[in-house]
Amino acid sequence: MKYSEALEYKKEALKKADQSVLRDYHIIITPADTGESAKYIEDFSKKPDDFNDSSCKKYCSNDEYEVVSFRKEPEE
Repeated sequence: MKYSEALEYKKEALKKADQSVLRDYHIIITPADTGESAKYIEDFSKKPDDFNDSSCKKYCSNDEYEVVSFRKEPEE
């Protein structure tokens, strides 16, 4: 999906998610390409606060995106 579609999809997902999901999972927009997505998630996981929704655009070569969720690392 295009970036604008992914942004709307993420907004809907956040509205529908319960508090435990919001607390325990990152819900982010990533490039649809598997390799680009893996690199983005790797960098995002190191410093999530340094990223915003549009950060994924720098990692994407074909303007195709998806919304993914993955468990947050436990805080130490």
